[in-house]
Amino acid sequence: MSADTYRMLFAYNDWANAKVLARTAEVPEADYFAPTPGLSFGSLHATLVHAFVAEIIWLARWRGGLPPAALSDPRRSDLIAENEITSFAQLRSMWADAELQRRMFLDFLGDSAVERRLAYRNQAGDAFEEPLDQLMLHVVNHGTQFRSEAAVRLTQLGYSPGDLDLIVFVREREQR
Repeated sequence: MSADTYRMLFAYNDWANAKVLARTAEVPEADYFAPTPGLSFGSLHATLVHAFVAEIIWLARWRGGLPPAALSDPRRSDLIAENEITSFAQLRSMWADAELQRRMFLDFLGDSAVERRLAYRNQAGDAFEEPLDQLMLHVVNHGTQFRSEAAVRLTQLGYSPGDLDLIVFVREREQR
């Protein structure tokens, strides 16, 4: 796939995140932090933090760097992040900055760069090497999984984010 395709996929990712975050802003704080059986990370807050943390970790790797030091322990990274990101407003602000950073990375990404193999270390220090395009697809897919969990919880609380399908994004984009 071309670099433009990945720019479109991440534009979709940002659009879908924005829909989820917009509805989350309406949720009472007690419900936002409430333990919720069935969510992989236990609460709406922790689920969204996990999705955000994954995005910043992968972007750091794509840029050839390491994730923030606080996220370096794979057994504790989500717990550390959840304890450091203590409000929805803080999370939303940090996410907006991360999206901007990723857009700048993608803006300079050429077709040949998409196919290059990327060597990186995971949080446990294990070395891997995979094509950048597969890693980018992973991030979009990962976001879909955890956005879906958040969307189910939001719907249960009466704050459905609505349709998050890629085709809805594409049609809306074409209408603009």
